[in-house]
Amino acid sequence: MTPHWPLHGLSLCTPDLELRPVTEADLPGLAAQLSDDLEMDPTATRYEGLSDAENRAVALHQGYWRSVGTWRPESWALPFAVWHGDDVVGSQTLEGEDFPRLRTVDSASWLAPDARGRGWGVQARAAILALAFGPLGATAAITSAWHDNGASLGVSRSLGYQPNGVTTHWRGDQPDEMVHLRLTREQWLDSPWHDRVEVRGFEPCRPFFGL
Repeated sequence: MTPHWPLHGLSLCTPDLELRPVTEADLPGLAAQLSDDLEMDPTATRYEGLSDAENRAVALHQGYWRSVGTWRPESWALPFAVWHGDDVVGSQTLEGEDFPRLRTVDSASWLAPDARGRGWGVQARAAILALAFGPLGATAAITSAWHDNGASLGVSRSLGYQPNGVTTHWRGDQPDEMVHLRLTREQWLDSPWHDRVEVRGFEPCRPFFGL
């Protein structure tokens, strides 16, 4: 860890998991856990001559480098590697756009197939919400998922997110519906998870969020 990038000293601990900001050394392990059913960011570059699996791995690498290289207090994305013991089992990202003024965060996540169905998706999301509504001082969190992504929508609803509209987007070769949800600070404090996450190493990171 370099003293000039203290974000790598941040960690979020739940009963079963530890979330640590992704480092370059984590990328091969994360790429190996990417599943065939993971939908790529539609804005990610797809390279002709690469398989779908290879394109997903390249997008993972480029997304990490972009998050570090373009970080500003006004616009940031913080991808965490999700660890269960010594095994990396997925990724959970916290994002803030115009955060110092809007105090609203967004999120994205995925888990390896073998890590699903254990409640770890809820714990990983709760971890970044504890960071957002705790030391970051967020007032709201939003999230979105395709209408048929029952796992993601289930995680959000179990943590208290409420409906926030539906929009239509192009998905593959046809339009489809994206479901949006929103969680306020008050709703988070009503969640049984609001006091079950330990946030470590935040104070040196404070200036990077414009706080």
